[in-house]
Amino acid sequence: MSTSSIAQQVNEFNVGFEEQIGDRLAAVFAGEQSDLRDAGVPAGVRSVGDSAPDADLLTPEGATTSLSAARGEGAAVVVFYRGAWCPYCNITLRTYQEELLPVLREQGAHLIAISPQTPDGSAQSVTNGSLEFTVLSDPSNVLAEQFGIVTEPSGAARSAHTDLGFDVADSNADGTARIPFPSVFVLDADGVIRFADIHVDYTTRTEPSEIVAALSAPTAV
Repeated sequence: MSTSSIAQQVNEFNVGFEEQIGDRLAAVFAGEQSDLRDAGVPAGVRSVGDSAPDADLLTPEGATTSLSAARGEGAAVVVFYRGAWCPYCNITLRTYQEELLPVLREQGAHLIAISPQTPDGSAQSVTNGSLEFTVLSDPSNVLAEQFGIVTEPSGAARSAHTDLGFDVADSNADGTARIPFPSVFVLDADGVIRFADIHVDYTTRTEPSEIVAALSAPTAV
C-alpha cells in the first residue's frame, strides 16, 4: 500500500512533469490553476443535505446503468474525475484503490468513479489503476451537470494540450471538452449527500482519510 498522501504524490509528479514539458507550458497550466482557484466553487452545486440526482450512465462494456442502480443499498462514495488522460486522476483513483476501497468494503459502502469519457476511456482508467471498483461514463456530463460541477479547460490550456499531442474532446463521449471539477460526494443509504468536496484546482484531491472520516459520521450510514 502507498504510504504517501495524494498531495505528496502530486508534488512528486509535478517536479518531473514540469521538467518534461518546459517552462512555457508549465506556466500555462499554473495560470489556469490560479484562475480556477480565484473563481472558486461555482454557485448551485449540490451540497450536504441535498438529495443526489440520478441519470443514465454507461459501464466500460457500454451497458446502460444509473447512479441509483450502481450504488445499490447502503452508503456510497461518488468520485467525479476528468478522464484517463489526467495524471492527477490516475494518482487519485490508484490511491483510492489501495487505501480507501478496503475500508469501504469493511463498511459495506460502494465506491463509484464517474467521468464524461467514452466507455473505452473508463476501461482504460480501470487498467491504469488496476481498479476493482465501479467505473462509469457520464455522456454529455448529464449527471455532473445536475451536481453543478461542470467546467471546461481554458483556451490556453487546450492549446497546451494540443502541443502535448492530445485534446480532451477526443476522449469525451460527446466530443466536447466539458469536464467535471474533481469532486467527491458521500451519499447515505437514502441517497442524501452527507459530504461534498469540490476541487476547482484539478491538481488537488480529496484524501482517503477525509472520506473515511465522513463515512464515520453517524448520518452517513
